[in-house]
Amino acid sequence: MSFDHYLSLLNNEPQELQSLANEKARKLFGQTITYSRNFFVPITHQCRNRCGYCSFVSDDVKSWITPDSFKSLLEKAKSVNCSEILLTLGEKPEKKHATAREFLRKYGCNSTVEYVKMFCEIVLEEKLLPHSNLGVITFEELKTLKDYNASLGLMLESSSDHLLDEGEAHYHSPTKNPKLRFEVIENAGKLNIPFTSGLLIGIGETKEDRIKSLMHLQIINKQYQHIQEIIIQNFNPQKGTPMQDYPPPEEKDVLQAIALSRVIMGSNVNIQAPPNLNRNRIVDLLNFGANDLGGISPVTIDHINPNMTWQEESQLGKNLESVGFLLKQRLPVYPPYEKYLNKRIRKIIEDKYRNEEIISP
Repeated sequence: MSFDHYLSLLNNEPQELQSLANEKARKLFGQTITYSRNFFVPITHQCRNRCGYCSFVSDDVKSWITPDSFKSLLEKAKSVNCSEILLTLGEKPEKKHATAREFLRKYGCNSTVEYVKMFCEIVLEEKLLPHSNLGVITFEELKTLKDYNASLGLMLESSSDHLLDEGEAHYHSPTKNPKLRFEVIENAGKLNIPFTSGLLIGIGETKEDRIKSLMHLQIINKQYQHIQEIIIQNFNPQKGTPMQDYPPPEEKDVLQAIALSRVIMGSNVNIQAPPNLNRNRIVDLLNFGANDLGGISPVTIDHINPNMTWQEESQLGKNLESVGFLLKQRLPVYPPYEKYLNKRIRKIIEDKYRNEEIISP
């Protein structure tokens, strides 16, 4: 379908868009809604970028997690039966901060990629599954990390170059250039990496930008078939940031972005909506085509949106069951994408998780 067709669905036939998206989602996934029980580990808050909406970033070298403290965190993750260890950090802080370079050298590393690889090895030794987000990295770095992760991710956020202009959300974040991010996503496809991407809604982009972003992601995925999920994340203003007074997106924009994702991305892609950012409209999001609620942690906060707590899993399950949905736990790699994993990670899945039926449909 064409750009003009998708735009007409938004402008003239929004109910048709919802109906079409919901029909596709239920045909593909029935009433089953998935999530991953994760443990969120912020490796460091140092970063080379300064996005206008981000409260995660800090120049403090003390924000780094050490290997010893990380091992303690993994014990806690195991005690609450988390299967996914979500490793998130600022993007390549060693490119900007001398303190980051000095910290990495203490542990025999020249880059955050090497440091995260070391952590992923620790995770795999504990028979848990890493999912890492490191920002814009090279083909060779992706190739290295593939063997140490169940899946990797990079949010596109938006294909709009306008957001790089002075005063806009990405003005102080040169690697938010969409060309660089598309290159990473395509390289992940060339390497057969189970991959997560998505959009950040409400940071200054237009509805036309959203359509173009999704169409470009669909073109890449049509060639490589590696994008296992698309996250539609709504902007959540954070105190102390340049965009703290910027209004969050309207509900209709979030719902329509979910529906567009379902219609544009095709049958092989899961559409994810974070429940802590949409506490009072989760069912609406599912009725607009979402089928996954992403990572939910029983113990750790959402370090990107620390003011938004996750709903307790059992209560969320009861709420969804009351309206006809079934909440089911999954792994950070969806079954159709396990074929891309190496033997070591596939064996962990078979030995530890297959019998527990922590597998999405």
